[in-house]
Order: sequence, then structure tokens, then C-alpha cells
Amino acid sequence: MARTEADAVIWLAPADAEVPEGVTTVIDIIEPCRARLRTLHDATEIAVECLSFAQTGAIVEDLAVSEDAADVLPDAVSLDELEQPDPRSGLSAAIGRSARGQVVLDIVEDGPHAIVTGTTGTGKSELLVSWVTAIAARNGPDRVVFVLADFKGGTTFEPLRGLRQVAAVITDLDEEGARRGVSSLTAELRRRESVLTAAGARDVGEVDMPRLVIVVDEFAALLSEHPDLGAVFTDVAARGRALGMHLILGTQRAAGVVRDALAANCPLRISLRVGDPSDSRLMIGSEAASALPGGADSRGLALVRRPVDTEPVAMRVALTGAADLRTAEQRWATEAPPRSPWLAALPACVPLTDLVVSDAAGAETLVLGRSDDPAHQAQPAVTLRCGEERGVLFLGMPGSGRTAALRALAAQRADARWVPRDPEEAWDLTVGWATGSRRAPSLVLSDDMDALISRLPPEYAQQFAQYWEMLLRNGEGTTFAVTAARASGTLGRVLDLIPQRALLRMPTRVDHLAAGGDASSFVHDRVPGRARIGDREVQVAWVPEDPDGSDGPDSRDEEATAAAWTPSYAVTGVVTAGARSVAARLRKAHPSFEVIVAGTEAVEPERPCLVVGDGETWQRNWSSWQRIRADGEIVIRAEQSVDLRQLAGVRELPPYARPHAGRAWAIVGAGSPRRVIIPELMPR
Repeated sequence: MARTEADAVIWLAPADAEVPEGVTTVIDIIEPCRARLRTLHDATEIAVECLSFAQTGAIVEDLAVSEDAADVLPDAVSLDELEQPDPRSGLSAAIGRSARGQVVLDIVEDGPHAIVTGTTGTGKSELLVSWVTAIAARNGPDRVVFVLADFKGGTTFEPLRGLRQVAAVITDLDEEGARRGVSSLTAELRRRESVLTAAGARDVGEVDMPRLVIVVDEFAALLSEHPDLGAVFTDVAARGRALGMHLILGTQRAAGVVRDALAANCPLRISLRVGDPSDSRLMIGSEAASALPGGADSRGLALVRRPVDTEPVAMRVALTGAADLRTAEQRWATEAPPRSPWLAALPACVPLTDLVVSDAAGAETLVLGRSDDPAHQAQPAVTLRCGEERGVLFLGMPGSGRTAALRALAAQRADARWVPRDPEEAWDLTVGWATGSRRAPSLVLSDDMDALISRLPPEYAQQFAQYWEMLLRNGEGTTFAVTAARASGTLGRVLDLIPQRALLRMPTRVDHLAAGGDASSFVHDRVPGRARIGDREVQVAWVPEDPDGSDGPDSRDEEATAAAWTPSYAVTGVVTAGARSVAARLRKAHPSFEVIVAGTEAVEPERPCLVVGDGETWQRNWSSWQRIRADGEIVIRAEQSVDLRQLAGVRELPPYARPHAGRAWAIVGAGSPRRVIIPELMPR
């Protein structure tokens, strides 16, 4: 058999003819639809697939396109070799070369949307980069805006960030980012519709508004992780032509990925090599794309089919170099950046100085932070009317930004008052405000209120909560900002009186739900200061911390600090355990006073004296106790609270006194107990 340059030879011969040398496969035609396949090893019955003359012709043409493409096209094309067309009403761009010259595509005229397919390594990403660069080379941000989304690692569109027309580059989205994306695109559809309606226009070409081109690489990955976005893209595809919104969707395969409703609105198809003939047929109407050769030489080899094309056109995709990008960037460098239709995510830190409210808001307006409202494509400041609104509750775990939130509020009011962390000071301030003996300021800040209450004995914790309930119900003219890890137990009913709730990071979804959040808004790794307020995400305002701690809950309240006690009456009765050792210490500390242990001798001193005894001793010496109560002062150690009721007849809770810290209650006559510090009562 003569040698040929063909890849394969089909030899047709009668049934009784001798098989030529070198032929290793023989098909014996038994009947029109039956045959036997013989090889050197065995023979197998096979069924014959019958094709019409037209079908065989189409297959031959497909093979001719795919086989000839690599031979007649240049090995490489640079974008700077192509002459970009002058901008017209559309967005025409030269992106490669065919056998007949430049391939010019117009996403407006040939679209309004396009699908680009190709397996890994075929040059799909390079095609998208070159297409965007070619459009940007001749069209400024007043004519076109790009949103670029990459879902295979985030590097495809990185070189395009510097283009003035690029409003946003989006990489892998989390759940919250996907929700924001849905809201942003829906809002952009509404915005463009309202602009056209207001102008009485039917098409974006009749108004002064740039076209929006959304380019997605790895569209299948996007839909796999965030299926809700599929409906939005289908909506954009259906309504985008008149609104000037265009999609260029890149994916490894279209079959089973691009919904029919979406594909129907994407008449511009580009296919690099694909692995499945069905993908090729869906894209360009033939199997030619699946027959494109593999290997490095075929990278950038593509078949394009526009609505006007009767058959796909083979082209070599142009490659974009650094010089092409610099040229496009420099040409429009002085133009104003475009308005982004994809609202950028809230930053992880929003300094208070960056949040500005109008003068009309008034001096009483406090800024809480910046909210995220992608549905209206805005991120307005969240405010609180100091002295008018009751307040805000920040719930979150340690490290979630609770204290920083209060610090930002305190920085806005010179008269802001912190509730100290010290339980004694916190008790005194709260009682004073609740009973009216102290005037409450316009802004009260309480950090870690649940931790504060947990440090109080049960009877004090309950009373403290009741005082706060009084404040929140009756504290007219005062705004309260409170933080806690959780709102439950004794504190839960009180904190429910605060109308506005900001949910910061919680340990678990269960904690988030218990705090009043919904399951969809739980984020396990919320950044510090990121809160959920109502249905909005808010980044709470931030101010630097004062290094000396004078602007926080650790600052001291001098008015509430317990006074150091010194004897000042002719006779003082002291109730304490360990009377003899305490008496010895008092004797040393106050040498001008006679110190007597109760029950050991008559209390008839010639000079001022201190009479020291435990509760039982005073019970046995009741007449002496009553005489001292009538003529002098009594001091009862904080650890002997039972004696306060039994010996002094005090039924209401005295001021909270920290146990084992030298605290005592001093009472004169029928007066109320006051907390004092007696160093001699400190544990030794």
C-alpha cells in the first residue's frame, strides 16, 4: 500500500479481496446495519450507526475547521498588533486573528451577553483579560464600567485593577458576600430602570449612563457555591440589553451549568477546546470545539460564533502584555473613577473621624458606625440621638469589640459617664441615679454588665438589676449604652428594656440565636466591631484607646470611693470576729483611744474608747450595746452582715461592701449605714 501524508487510511475492498499489508483492523459489512470488527487479536459483532449525506457533510466540515485552524492561524498574537476600532454606539473590540484577519466582537451588537467555554489550560482567562483590555483601550469610564469576578483563586483579573473603568474586582465570596452581591446587582437593575423612567427613555443609549459589563471567570464555581446568584444573573440577562448591563461568563463547560433561560440571552459564543462534544454543540452548533487539538500549541485557539455567523470562525486569541495595560491605564488616568455597582464590603475598621453626619443632625447625634445597605448601594452612618433615644445594647464574646464600641460613643460626649468595673463604685452610682440623689448624665456607659452583676452576692445582684430597671424605665434625658456577653438570667429582663440591640461575634450559632439573631446572620469569624443591628451589618466606629485608661470603665469614681474610717465619737462599738486580735490592732493604730474587748470589763472609760466584740458577745451585753448606739457610733464588719440586721435593726440592703477587704458599715443613731474602710480589719 502506498504511503500517504494522511493521519488515517480507509481502504474499501470486496468481501473476498485480500487485505493489504499493514492493515490491522477490518470491518466486514454483513448487512446494512450489521458488521463484524476484526483485529489481530479477536473479532466482535458491531452495530452500524447510519448517517445521512447531510450529516456526514457537517462532520467533515467540523473536522476541517478544527484540523485546519491550527495550520492557518498565527502561532501567537499580541494585543498591540491589533488595530482597535473607533468607539461607536457599542463596545467593539479586536481580540484576536482569524484566517481572514482581525476578529472584532461587540458585546452590545453581537450580544448583549456572551458565554466563553474552555477546559483548563486552553487560554480562557487570557481571552477575558484581553477582551476587557481591548474595550478599555478605546472607551473611558463615562462609557463603560467593569465588575470582574474570579472564582478560581483570585488572580485572573489582578492585572486589570489599575484600569480606571474597573469598579470592582471580586474574588471568592463567602455567604455574606454572596448575599451582598445579590442585593447589589438587584439594586443596580432598579437604579438603571429608574434613570430610564425619569428620562422617558427606552434604552441606555438615550441617557448619559455608562454600560456595565460583568465578567465572571469560573461561572460554574460561582453557581455551585452560591446558587442564589444564578437567578440574579438570569434576571440581568433578560433585562440587561435595554439597561446597558452585559454579561461575559467564562466556564469550563456550559452543559448543565448555564440554565436555558440564561443561555437563550447569550447569543455570542466563544469556545476554546472542550472535552465533551455536547458542550461544543451547545456553544457553537457543532462538535468542532471538542475536536480542537490539545497541547501547548493550541492554547488560545478558539471558535467564535455570533448571531450573524452561519458557521463558527476560528481565531487565535490575542495576549495582553504589561505595555497594553499601561497604555489603557494612562489614557484614562485623569478621568473620575466610576461609581461601583457592586458595593464594596465594609472595612474591618472604621475610624470615628471617617464618619461624618450632616450639621442638620444636631449636636445630640451620636455616631454608632457605618452600615451596609447593598440593596440601596449605600453605606450610611448609623446614629443615636443622645438624651432622646433610650440606648443600645452590644452583645458579644470577649474580643468582639464591645468596649471599643462604648469608647467611640464616650469620645463624642464630654459628659459621658462610665459605670466603673469596681462593684462598690458601680453600686453607689447606680443607686444614686435610680433614687434621684444623683443627677444622671446624658450618656451612661456600662461595660460587661453581666460580669459586674456576677461579682455581686445574689441579694445585691437582684437589687442592682432592679435599680437598672428603674433607670431604663424612668431615666428621661439619659441614653444608656451597655455591653454584655449574653442577656439572660437576672439581667435578661432588664436588658430587654434597651430598644436597640447590636449583635457582635458570638461563640456559637446557638448563642447568636439566644441573643435575638437569626440563623442566616450568624458569622463565626466576625471581625471585631462588626455588628448585626436589625437587618443591617454595621462596622462600629473606632477610636484609639487612651493609654492611661482614663477614658474607660477602669477609671476611678472618687465620689463613690469608700472613705477611710477614723474614730470620732466618745464611744464606738465595733462588731467583728476575732475581737481580741482586732482590738490589739486598733489599739496600736489609735493610741489616743482606749480599746476594750466587750464583755471583759465595764464600759466606763475616762477617755474616748473603742469597744470591740463579736455578735454573740454583744447579744449578751445588750444594755451596753444599746447605750453605745444611743450615745456614739457603731461599726459592723462587712463579713458580719447578719449582725447588721440583728444588732442594728437594718432591714434594707446597705451599700455593697467588698468582703475580706477591710470594709465595714458605720452607723450613727438612726442614720443609714455608710460603707467605710478600716485597714485594721484586713485579713492578716
